Amino acid sequence: MTRLSNKSYQWQTLLSMSAYVALLLLVWPLARSVEGWAAKGLLALAPVLPMFYLFALMARRIRESDELEQRMHLVALGVATMLTAALSLIGGFLAAAHVLAIDGSILIWVFPVMLAGYGITRSLLVRRYGGDMFACAGDAGIPAYVRALLVAVLMAAVAVFAYVKNDDQLWGVFAGMAAAFIVFAGLQLVRRQRKAALADDRAQR
Repeated sequence: MTRLSNKSYQWQTLLSMSAYVALLLLVWPLARSVEGWAAKGLLALAPVLPMFYLFALMARRIRESDELEQRMHLVALGVATMLTAALSLIGGFLAAAHVLAIDGSILIWVFPVMLAGYGITRSLLVRRYGGDMFACAGDAGIPAYVRALLVAVLMAAVAVFAYVKNDDQLWGVFAGMAAAFIVFAGLQLVRRQRKAALADDRAQR
């Protein structure tokens, strides 16, 4: 089997996330209106399919990595798991004491929290070892600012959907996230341009 390149991994990840968002916004709400438990179940679980694909993609990515990369992946996954478990424990106790009103829909956020914890932890580990996110693989992949812009587009799509549905809270959250990713993309672009200018100066010397 051909080794999965960083660019291919990143594009497939973004596509699976896009499919997840599309199914979550367009298909999942239909589960509340259809008749029959089978149809309800299929529609309710539709957004899970691209996530299963993403799980398999991450597993393949870890399997094909070298020892250092595998260590960083596994440490990041461990930290993300402990973070999610701690937050779940806190939320469970607060809900049991009727301090917070939490329903089953909160479980939808378990995977995003784990993914965020994994990504942040791995970024810190890579910096600790003096590289960038993909230094070990020797494959630059999609530029960080492009990835950030694509994620911003996804967040903006959710925000627009929430605005149309008159969900002010959801609209505010995802509009803010989209703006944050746009700012992050701008910072990454400036950083990239500075690195390129510095490399040109060194080459001229």
